[in-house]
Amino acid sequence: MEVKISAKEVKKLRDMTGAGMMDCKKALKEADGNIEAAIEYLRKKGQKLSLKRADREAKEGVVVALVSDDNKKGIVVRLSCETDFVAKNEDFINLAKSLAAIALANFPASLEDLLATSYNDDLTLAEKVTEQVGVIGEKVELADYGRLEAEAVVPYIHMGYKAGVIVGFNQAGENVLTAGKDVAMQVAAMKPIAVNKDQVDPAVVAKELEIGKELARQEGKPEQMLEKIATGRLNKFFKENTLLNQDFVKGNKQSVQAFLHTVDGDLTVTDFKHLKLG
Repeated sequence: MEVKISAKEVKKLRDMTGAGMMDCKKALKEADGNIEAAIEYLRKKGQKLSLKRADREAKEGVVVALVSDDNKKGIVVRLSCETDFVAKNEDFINLAKSLAAIALANFPASLEDLLATSYNDDLTLAEKVTEQVGVIGEKVELADYGRLEAEAVVPYIHMGYKAGVIVGFNQAGENVLTAGKDVAMQVAAMKPIAVNKDQVDPAVVAKELEIGKELARQEGKPEQMLEKIATGRLNKFFKENTLLNQDFVKGNKQSVQAFLHTVDGDLTVTDFKHLKLG
């Protein structure tokens, strides 16, 4: 029995990928209505997709990144709301900053633990956020939280609190903090998925190899060459999507790792967290 695909589902896939309406409809039919499978189908057909996260609930809000006075710990939080009008309100921004300060002071291990943390003597953070729903009159959600520790942690908040980044380094010092600002801006601009290829989820690697083989097969390449061609495409994927291998956006045709080596031969990134609106 053929799965019936609604216009709403087609529009959702189009909004997520930027693919044409008919392509989206065909992909959903081939995937029996499964969005993730439809996206994979489109990619295997060689379509260039502008993928957006499907799981977002609130498009507006504020992202705040903070680090400790000794630059050893950092946190980033995303407080979401429904409208840009609320997101730009000074009281809402100050609420996000107060939640971030509590997160840094308590350094909880997870978002769940952060929500259970005391806001004051009467309320937890979760209860404070719920209180704001009644005050503001629209959905408010402490939607995401990240933390890390390192020899040096550098923060960056993109203009208008649209995104926040913290980056950890294996060395400390003023020169590291200065270089770290550029690397944090790199994360915000280029959106890497991992520090290096070793940190990429094996499931992602397997999927990229599969897609690479299928594209090569459709291009008429010999079956015995598919693995080699897919591996080449995978290496390009690593270069474009892992922080240390990306081209450094501030120039000189060098990678981020090469840039860090101009500061110190052993300097590298240990971890990063990147939260953004939308």
